[in-house]
Amino acid sequence: MVFGLLERGSSRGYIGEKISQLEHALQAALFATQSKADKETVLAALLHDIGQFCSPSELNQMLVDDLDASCDAADPECKPSDKKTVSVGVMGHEKLGSDYLGKLGFSKKVCDLVESHVVAKRYLTAVDPDYFASLSNASKQSLKFQGGPFAADEVRGFESDPLFKQKVQLRKWDDASKIVGLETPGLETYREMAVSHLSAQIGSGAQTIKLP
Repeated sequence: MVFGLLERGSSRGYIGEKISQLEHALQAALFATQSKADKETVLAALLHDIGQFCSPSELNQMLVDDLDASCDAADPECKPSDKKTVSVGVMGHEKLGSDYLGKLGFSKKVCDLVESHVVAKRYLTAVDPDYFASLSNASKQSLKFQGGPFAADEVRGFESDPLFKQKVQLRKWDDASKIVGLETPGLETYREMAVSHLSAQIGSGAQTIKLP
């Protein structure tokens, strides 16, 4: 499913840029690979915008499933959902993507990195005045809806994160991955890496994993 979503991105423009969503994802994965990042970080770079690829119906169903799974049978006020639509407007694509990957079995590190690429942008705009100036117009506009630059206490909290450096680096790859015409390895290059990663997460059923 996840690779199918990425393939769908080949026909969808990356917001405000002259490349497709798939090209953006492949460029980020290439830069991670060239930087000799570990495999989890490469996968996070490839999948960082997966929340943009999911259709509204897929996202709605994911949240419906969450509501049903968290329903306490002992609570008479809590009933499994009888509606198959749930509002997802208040949740950013980074959170949706992280939750989606977690459901598929990707590691906490991959999910945390995916979820971080927006907050890392807020961090960088707070600590580096030149960083904001370097952002594309589309990225500057989206920052307004993402909470704006971090406050001082948010900066300190982010810098204490064990994955702080990886999260910042992923954001920088994200920003750089908007090059028209850049040749990259194809999506299939990463399939075995993803399958091996998922296999390691679940143990003995590894060889049966498929990523359509």
